Amino acid sequence: MSSTKATQQTSPATSAWRAWLDEHAPKLFLFARNQTRTHEDAQDVLQDAIVKLVGKIREGEFVGGQEAWQPYLYTTIRRLAIDLSRKEDRRRRREDHVSAEVESDRFGAFHPWFHSEGGDEENRSQLEAALKALPEKFSEVIIMKVWGERTFAEIGEALDVSQNTAASRYRYGLEALKRELGTARRRGDLSI
Repeated sequence: MSSTKATQQTSPATSAWRAWLDEHAPKLFLFARNQTRTHEDAQDVLQDAIVKLVGKIREGEFVGGQEAWQPYLYTTIRRLAIDLSRKEDRRRRREDHVSAEVESDRFGAFHPWFHSEGGDEENRSQLEAALKALPEKFSEVIIMKVWGERTFAEIGEALDVSQNTAASRYRYGLEALKRELGTARRRGDLSI
């Protein structure tokens, strides 16, 4: 077999890993976007978390099988995002730069969270803005529950809170989101 054919074929483990990533990466990226200030930071944090997971698996240090990968990545993404945020805050203080919002705006293209077949950009924009406006402790639980399809026990473990706290944050977050969207609907800004 030529070396070209050998490099074109992938091992079963590699194929399984790619299939797993294809299925879970969008959910994990959405969570990373909520945890970070920019699209690029979210990409970096997600990539770093995946590299940490692969390293632990290769070294035989990872406890749990494939079903434990996603909870591990949620926890790692959150911790890396916190570290990144602290690092950026220290840098900003040292350099006396502009606020986080201005910095965030400087980083290029907007990437939507919601995709709809109808292409209703205005409704999508309203939904995303309402979710982003929630306190982070609520929005991160909603994202992990709805898009990440995690249980409250898994969310609690990833966020270092109890399962009941995760469930409460989900309920309170949905109530706040409902109020905000109800207000937008009454103003005529939202047609759903």
